[in-house]
This record gives sequence, structure tokens and C-alpha cells, in this order.
Amino acid sequence: MAVQECRERGTAATVACGTAARELGLRPREFALAVQLGHVRTVTVAFGGRPRVARVAREEIERLRSGAGFPESLRNRLWAVGTAEAAQLMGVSPARFARLARAGCFAPVRFYVNRYRAVVWHYLAADLVEFADANPGLLAGRTDPALRLELEERDDQRARSWRARRLGQLTVLTADPWERAAAVAAVLAPDQLVDAVPDPYERAYLNLLRPDLAGIRTDSAAAREAIERVTIAVDADEIGRHRERLARALATARAARPAPKPEGHVQVPRPAAVPATEPGAAQRPEPDREEGREQQAAAAPEAPAGLRGWLRRLRRIA
Repeated sequence: MAVQECRERGTAATVACGTAARELGLRPREFALAVQLGHVRTVTVAFGGRPRVARVAREEIERLRSGAGFPESLRNRLWAVGTAEAAQLMGVSPARFARLARAGCFAPVRFYVNRYRAVVWHYLAADLVEFADANPGLLAGRTDPALRLELEERDDQRARSWRARRLGQLTVLTADPWERAAAVAAVLAPDQLVDAVPDPYERAYLNLLRPDLAGIRTDSAAAREAIERVTIAVDADEIGRHRERLARALATARAARPAPKPEGHVQVPRPAAVPATEPGAAQRPEPDREEGREQQAAAAPEAPAGLRGWLRRLRRIA
């Protein structure tokens, strides 16, 4: 799904997402999932100097309402189930379903953190039916011992497969190369991002465009930690793959346009490496070298607080 950019456009041809959900007969969570999966296309509208907001075109609502079997056909595509219902749907025990899910046989479509701070996964019913039709031997009878051992020895793949699915959704949702790069950067921990993107202004721009991967709001520190364990890559192999993907996305983004910098920004060249001195030689820098360092400090990028203020102004303008 491509998100269209509609600047300084009136809202008569579009409706708010809440209104669209009601007209389509969807609950808020179903509507959010429909947007993620590309079943409902949104547009971003900026008008009256206010920030951009996502809305739904009237013609999009009419397209969906005129589809065969509406509204059941749309809601069936959004039917997400937990472990117990999923096992029942596939005709297997919850233990067998959990083993297949942990092995990455199908990707979760969303998750939430319950009151015990445990991650609860949901799966698309359509994905489970498709897997069951294609792999009947994994659902009935005794699992081949070698295959069972392989499945049980795999690390839990649910978070990783969710991240892969979520990134696929986000990169389809936008045609902007910097937003695509920001989506990939969102699954890297801060230290990994600093290493992958040394330029502080590029890194700040990626953080400005950073999407909310989980879409979960919580005041609980324990819940936030649980969410981070799902959204941030930790396996070295996965981190390496995302860094390679980010490098390619950044090359495309830089070719399209540079990351914005504050007005009057001056690029400060890195100081040349100082040759090693002989043992016992004086280590004090020469006066003119000290003066050069002071000039570089005066021209250095703004402190983090100033950079945050500039980013806030940039967000208001966007």
C-alpha cells in the first residue's frame, strides 16, 4: 500500500480514521490492523498549518463497501487469534501449536503485554489455514523424531518473524526513502544505530521519522522492557542483516536528498591523526594546535538539547 502525500488539501474528500472504522464496521484494533496489512489505504493530509494526520479517502471506503461479501469478507481477512483459538482452528494441541509457532512456521501479526508483563501473540487465521493446508503431516500423528528435535532446538522465532513482517508492512506503506530507512533503523538498538549511522544529523533525522513498531502505549517500565525485547533485534545474524539492509536504504535515501541540517551548519573536518611521539618526549600540545581545537569546538554541532529543539521545529514544519 502506498501512502499518498496530500499537502494543503481540504478534508471534504477524506474522513478521520475513527469515522472510517465505524463506516467499515471495524473496531479500532481491527482498523489499525487493516491499515498495517494494506487492506485499508490511508492518505496523510496537512492543512491549516497543523501537523500531518492520517485519513481515509471517501473513494477508498466506497471501494471496500462495494466489495463482494462486505463486511464479512473484510473482517475475515483481519481475524486474528491467540494460541488456544489458533490450536483449535488448526485441529492440534496447544503444545504442538506452540512448538510450531516458536519454530517460526508462521509469523505473528501482532502482540500485546498482559498484566503479568508476558507477551501474548496473535496470528492471522488466514495464515494458519494456509499453513495447515500446505503441511498436513505436521498437524496429525506422531512428529518425526528428527524434525521434532529440530523444532524444539530452534530459538524462539516469534519476535524475529514478527519484526520481519512488521518491517515488510512499513516499507510498503511509504515511498519516501528516508522513511523506509527509518523503519529498518527502528529495530536496531541505539548503540547499533550509532555504529551503523555515524552522521549525527542523519541519525537524528531517522529518529524523527522512526515509526512506532508496536503501537502500544504503557506507563509501566516492565511492560516497556517487554515491548523492547520484541521490537529490538538481539541476534547477531539478524542485526547483521538489518544493518546491511539499512546501508542499502541509506544509499538510496542520500541519493534522493540529504538529511536536513540546521541553517548555517558548517561541516567540521575531522582532525588528522597525530603521529606517535618518541618515548619520553613531551606530550603537551603546541599552542597553535590548542587554538585550532578551540576553533573546532566553536564550530562543532549543537549539543543534544539544541539538536532536539531543532528537531521539534522541523517536525512542526513537516
